Amino acid sequence: MRINGVLRRAGSYMRSAPGTYVWLAILFVTTVALHHMSPDFEEDFLRQRSTNIHELSDNPVRVLITSAMWIDGGFWLPYAVLFTVFHAQAERWLGTLRWLAVAVAAHVMATLISEGALLGAIRRGAAPHSAVDTLDIGVSYALAGAMGVLTYRVAAPWRYLYLTVILVVYGLPLLTGRTFTDFGHFISILIGLCCYPLVRGRGKAWNPKETVATLRG
Repeated sequence: MRINGVLRRAGSYMRSAPGTYVWLAILFVTTVALHHMSPDFEEDFLRQRSTNIHELSDNPVRVLITSAMWIDGGFWLPYAVLFTVFHAQAERWLGTLRWLAVAVAAHVMATLISEGALLGAIRRGAAPHSAVDTLDIGVSYALAGAMGVLTYRVAAPWRYLYLTVILVVYGLPLLTGRTFTDFGHFISILIGLCCYPLVRGRGKAWNPKETVATLRG
């Protein structure tokens, strides 16, 4: 009976965030497909779906869509956890259409801005010309955008602690690594924060203190 109850609650939770779990299901299927490819074929296959400068120049719409359907590295379970913690919460709070708007804005805009910065670096001679074919796929920009917009889901003063944590998590790699993907992740957080107009009228912010008090009875 307990197992049935857990399954019912899990099913109800998943139905409350359909976009998140449909996306996760697609990622599961594509990840399984990757595990059945040879390493050489996999690299070439993913590069054709990469949002690098070369592919964006040839067919930007196609690669912006297809790049979000694959995970580089082949590890699906960590993304299942992260999607549940962040994307599902954002979708349940904002509704599917508003959540999708945040995810798409972060994925598309951070990709274009970071690749534009990389193109500038190539033209200045600060990056090799081979970087136009850099492998760049995945869902991390959209995920960072969801993390950013969820700042407004948390009540003050906890909101500022949450914001500080995500800025440090994404800001430190930018300061130390300074790669175009680090730049893209940080831009995604800022894009999520810029989506404040979408959160208006979405109900009372979540207060961790109230949740703890409720759990204590």
